[in-house]
Amino acid sequence: MDLTSLGPTIAERRKTAKLTQSALAELARVSVPTLKALEQGRAAELGFSKLLRILTALGLELELREANRGRPTLDTLRSEASDD
Repeated sequence: MDLTSLGPTIAERRKTAKLTQSALAELARVSVPTLKALEQGRAAELGFSKLLRILTALGLELELREANRGRPTLDTLRSEASDD
């Protein structure tokens, strides 16, 4: 998952919590333009502490897990495609 796909989830959770962007930005101690950019998928970079504060304000947490678990690698996909 990247920031582009995380933004709509944050916007949905904010609306469910009946928070305005201004209210969430204040709770998370980030600027409204930063929050808007994140929700609209325009935030190419966002510091970890800012993201963590936004998630915490919404009652969400960041979970780490092993990457590519159960997913094919690019090499596997290329190999399968060349077998056809």
